[in-house]
Amino acid sequence: MRIRRIRVRKEYRLKFRLFLLSLLLICLIFIPQSNRAFLANFFSRKCNNYQQVYSKKLNDRIVDYSAQARLTGISTAYNEGDIRERIIDRELLKVRSGRNYRIEEMKNSYPYLTRDSKKLLRKIGRNFRKKINKEGFKGSKFIITSMTRTKENAKVLGRSNINVSENSPHLNGNAFDISYARFSIRKFKVTDCDKWYMKEALAEVIYQLRQENECWATYEKQQGCFHVVSR
Repeated sequence: MRIRRIRVRKEYRLKFRLFLLSLLLICLIFIPQSNRAFLANFFSRKCNNYQQVYSKKLNDRIVDYSAQARLTGISTAYNEGDIRERIIDRELLKVRSGRNYRIEEMKNSYPYLTRDSKKLLRKIGRNFRKKINKEGFKGSKFIITSMTRTKENAKVLGRSNINVSENSPHLNGNAFDISYARFSIRKFKVTDCDKWYMKEALAEVIYQLRQENECWATYEKQQGCFHVVSR
């Protein structure tokens, strides 16, 4: 009787293990690749150090393109009232946080862009999502820190930031800054290597669009952001 019970237990254990194996195989077959990569990466401390460096290639200078940027943007707004007029006239469109990026609370700029600039931002977001999903960072987002400014905003910023330009495309509604120092990363424990990967992955996406003549871009080390302007 005892031997029979032992056999039953062994058969039960074997069936249970086969069931778990079958379940695992089904999951591997039907779970999307991006989700599998996310699950594998969530607790991993593996460093994605094979990502190429693109940030240093984003070296456009404002003086070289500011005149052309003014032609494709809005006329300079001097205060909040002017911004409201541009919004009413549909020259500026509201930009909201979405699945690919998060809009930071802005004190010296407004979350509005020209139509072409908004399209460019969305394209950067889509391309960035596709790239990082392959490496298991599904659901992670970049953060936008600045968009359209008025002359009043620029004056206030100039008191604490000597790099603020009087000819900045931010005044024309076709520029935005994306932080490369901070990301919203979906991972159990974010490492410095993860942050570096996200920075260079974002730089690569922007660089590719720059090569396609869709934007100008500048790696702003002191401000910790990529300055992007639609063409």
